[in-house]
Amino acid sequence: MKKKNKETYNPVKNPFSNPGRLTNIKYYIAAAVALITFVVYFSCLHSEFVMWDDDCYIYKNPHIHTLNLSFFRWASSAFYCANWHPLTWFSHALDYAVWGLNPLGHHLTNNILHAANTFIVVIVVAKLLEAWQHSRQQNPPLQKARNSKTTDSSSLEGSYLVAAAVTGLLFGLHPLHVESVAWVSERKDLLCAMFFLLSILAYTKYVSVAKEGDYPGAFLNRHYLLVAGLSALALLSKPMAVTLPGVFLILDCCPFNRIRSMKTFLSALLEKLPLIALSIISSVLTVLAQKAGGALQTFEIIPLSPRMLVAAESLLSYLWKMVLPVNLIPYYPYPRNISLFSAEYFLSVILVSGITAACIVMMKKQRLWLAVWGYYVLTLLPVLGIVQVGGQAMADRYTYLPSLGPFIVAGLLAAWLWKKSYLRKGAGAGLVIAAAILIAGPLSFLTYKQIAVWKNSLNLWSYIAGKEPEDAPLAHYNLGIVYRHLNMPDKAIEQYLTAIRLRPGYAEAHNNLGFVYKSLNMPDKAEEEFLTAVSLKPDNIEAHTNLGVLYQARNMPDKAEKEFLTVIRLKPDNAGAHFNLGVFYNSGNMPDKAEEEFLAAVRLQPDFAEAHFYLGYVYYKMGQMERARSELARGLEIRPDNQQARQLLEEITKRLRVND
Repeated sequence: MKKKNKETYNPVKNPFSNPGRLTNIKYYIAAAVALITFVVYFSCLHSEFVMWDDDCYIYKNPHIHTLNLSFFRWASSAFYCANWHPLTWFSHALDYAVWGLNPLGHHLTNNILHAANTFIVVIVVAKLLEAWQHSRQQNPPLQKARNSKTTDSSSLEGSYLVAAAVTGLLFGLHPLHVESVAWVSERKDLLCAMFFLLSILAYTKYVSVAKEGDYPGAFLNRHYLLVAGLSALALLSKPMAVTLPGVFLILDCCPFNRIRSMKTFLSALLEKLPLIALSIISSVLTVLAQKAGGALQTFEIIPLSPRMLVAAESLLSYLWKMVLPVNLIPYYPYPRNISLFSAEYFLSVILVSGITAACIVMMKKQRLWLAVWGYYVLTLLPVLGIVQVGGQAMADRYTYLPSLGPFIVAGLLAAWLWKKSYLRKGAGAGLVIAAAILIAGPLSFLTYKQIAVWKNSLNLWSYIAGKEPEDAPLAHYNLGIVYRHLNMPDKAIEQYLTAIRLRPGYAEAHNNLGFVYKSLNMPDKAEEEFLTAVSLKPDNIEAHTNLGVLYQARNMPDKAEKEFLTVIRLKPDNAGAHFNLGVFYNSGNMPDKAEEEFLAAVRLQPDFAEAHFYLGYVYYKMGQMERARSELARGLEIRPDNQQARQLLEEITKRLRVND
């Protein structure tokens, strides 16, 4: 009797069947995803600077105009724009050195950095999933014999490359990330993310060679030193990287499986002490910078309990925006009525607690879910509003790094579908690819539309005001500034009045409204608004300056001098304040006092061209021709387009030649 043949199963051959090619393939995939990302963001290159931090960071920031020793001293010590991030300032200074104030070059740098980050994301995710696969193989779950025979390692590795590619596409193309790329001032996001991701990449190498409990020898390991160096660079770019030591501990748990008990946890924690120290230093400097800039909200203004409720709601809102990225707004106003008894916040607390509990319960069987959720929550923690900075509740840019957690889950789902399609029917893989294209296409379209919001200041603030007409006084205030610069005073007044209606006591809006009235030759109304501004905010140096200029124009020198001196008392290291007082003394025919103030201005800000010009003019009036020529020449080095100063310099040079 003929023996019956055993049933055999021949899986469909897949393109990842050669393990030796996998290392190179992931770099090709990463490069392709990065190139797609760069092309999708190409329209950013046609955008302008926007009137929201771009002025402070770039086109009104004189400190980035020179790359010298004084710049590096400033970048490493100043709390400018309520921030401390020296590497970000260096990046902007490099851009200015190459491109000047051409926004195209600054946007190009952001585009390149985002594409580079996307490339690194694919590599990092591939390596982490390879490590996860390895740890699972050490303790494999029970499987049917049929699956264990037919699922080879190359098939698994190929599916994880699919996961890395999908994660990279989501990271590169998701419209939530437009804010970090299209907004030049968010260069700090991109730089921080680059070094953050590179530090994770370096950490995977360190883990592969580290000996458990090898202290202090581990701190001198060249791979550990590289991790520490990259972590420091991330912190020097943006303090969001303070969570890196915690991220490394999560990775120690899954996928590296280095934490298996309390003893191994303490060992891993001890290993992170130098990195924790870096994060603490960065946190302290950041709090000091935000406090110096007046950006920190006290607990008297917003108590802790509402902050916790908003944080819980934000965690879910960000997830929802990742799933359905529509109605994205560059500015989400802080909510007014916050209560645990409202359905929105009650359900948020229940869901966040439920997700956390479920991940903990599943930890014994599968650590991945707790690791992903833990990474998502931890990396968002600095910006969830527990320490509230500014008036926004959320910001799309805050998801730039945290979104990697949910995107990895989406990538793993794609990998599972890919693997199942190859094990069952080869044509199924085509459906997976088609589905990926169907997802990437709409995301690219939504990203393209979101980029248009950032095309210029008018687009940006009109969009925000349209989305939040009654809850975003900041949008109306900035629209007023835009209309003033477009020489549309009536519309500017309308927007300032709207901002004041929405936020009574808005000192800055009163000050700007007064400026418009002054430009319309309505001095009484202008004075009223300026006085209102300083009564609401006595340290408002702009309002005091405007009052001084107004009083000077109305031939009220005593009042004018008082306002200018008040500004210097409030901001003694403000070069502009000394310059304005110098102009006042110069117009009052007090050259000695004018000289003193102009000298103070150029001492505080050596590249202050106007101060050099005025100082040269003062010396000219005083008959000090050599000093006048020197100051005018210095001013023209900085601003060679000042024809009046150039003519005076030529006249002085001729006189000196005649005298010689």
